[in-house]
Amino acid sequence: MLLVCDSGSTKADWLLYDGKKISGPFHSIGFNPFFHSSDFIFDTLNAGDSLASIADAVTEIYFFGAGCSSNQRKEIIAIGLRRYFPNAEVHVEHDLLAAAYASSGDEPGISCIIGTGSNSCWFDGKIVHEKNYGLGYVLGDEGSGSYFGKKLLTHFLYGLMPADIHEAFLNDYGLDRNAIIDRVYNQPNPNVWLASFARFLINHKENLYINNLIRNGLKEFLELYVIHYDDYKNKDVHFVGSIAFLLQDELIDEAKKLDIKVGTVIKQPIDSLMDYYINKRKG
Repeated sequence: MLLVCDSGSTKADWLLYDGKKISGPFHSIGFNPFFHSSDFIFDTLNAGDSLASIADAVTEIYFFGAGCSSNQRKEIIAIGLRRYFPNAEVHVEHDLLAAAYASSGDEPGISCIIGTGSNSCWFDGKIVHEKNYGLGYVLGDEGSGSYFGKKLLTHFLYGLMPADIHEAFLNDYGLDRNAIIDRVYNQPNPNVWLASFARFLINHKENLYINNLIRNGLKEFLELYVIHYDDYKNKDVHFVGSIAFLLQDELIDEAKKLDIKVGTVIKQPIDSLMDYYINKRKG
């Protein structure tokens, strides 16, 4: 049995293929080797029940995850998975490869992720070629959920929000300076918490202040992550991730201003990923 997983920093989606039919999706939290150990991965899976019934039957796993950009970090994930799926051959790859497979198959193109975090690569049809991106939520992740969360919180704390948005934000979250500082600097997974505020951004995106915040963030992403690729105007540029999907009207509009040709925009790549591997087996 083949199990395919697409894992961001917030959540992971799993699909199972038994040779005849697809089952799932199954869900778990997202596993990122920057934040999670092999023991944590095993313990978390072991504590849940969504994958328990298939754990012994799975023979092959393709896991694509945020943070899985080096062999050392891939092995952190692989060790945890091998313990939970004892009969499986485990393959761990970067989420950029998942974005490429899901959005363009084996066709060349620029693939971008805009979800909890953000990243991009040039995919030549076989190999992912990365730029110097993927700096994480502290130094990078422009245009992502965590990026917009930081913008909202800093504007809230600095008193830069318009009065109506400030009141709406306060009513929704009831936060003060001490609570925000503690959650960001003293609690686990601050990137995921920051990204949770993207919901507020999307719910109020018709507001001029919020709309400008969105467009400036997406423009910054495109100027940093796309236009530095050679001949980018003549390449298909694909996007994967919840933020890209939910803000695709603004994203496509900002891309047009930079002569960027948008290809596919996918919220969750898991279905396309499974199709990719099934077609590979048939082919």
